[in-house]
Amino acid sequence: MTEADAQRTLMIVEDDEAFARTLGRSFERRGYRVLHAANVDEAAALLPGLAPGEPGHAVVDLKLKGNSSGLACVQMLHQHDPTMLIVVLTGYASINTAVEAVKLGACQYLAKPSNTDDIEAAFEHVAGSSEVELTGRATSVKTLEWEHIHAVLAETEFNISEAARRLGMHRRTLARKLEKQRVK
Repeated sequence: MTEADAQRTLMIVEDDEAFARTLGRSFERRGYRVLHAANVDEAAALLPGLAPGEPGHAVVDLKLKGNSSGLACVQMLHQHDPTMLIVVLTGYASINTAVEAVKLGACQYLAKPSNTDDIEAAFEHVAGSSEVELTGRATSVKTLEWEHIHAVLAETEFNISEAARRLGMHRRTLARKLEKQRVK
């Protein structure tokens, strides 16, 4: 396998089988060789059989079923190959998880829904830009509350009861707040 072929290999770590299949087909039409893993253990099991520099790209869901963490997967993939371009996708976007994902080796962090064009653009835009426009608005209290809730959820591995306890609110109150945000 040539280095160019290795760079056109994409690993998708996603527990939603239908989404992973759709995303995989879309990338295959763009010339990528696609590998799929549903969790960190499956991703780790695929790595020993791959050529050096393969996969060149990875798309990792932040919240995987069971005890599998997308952040742990990002860390494991980055340790396998620090040059791999890793994009984290999530329906649970927060500043806290975005910062952690980048610290662990992700090159970009995208909120769902994101399509193949968004992901491929993220792979191509790995360098930061000082030209990003800064907003003049302060962050709203609702946004700050949501980010704090999400950070606690991430700390508790998305255990609603434990997160509610740490936040000092009833479990049903937290569930209603999450429903209003339409977290998927």
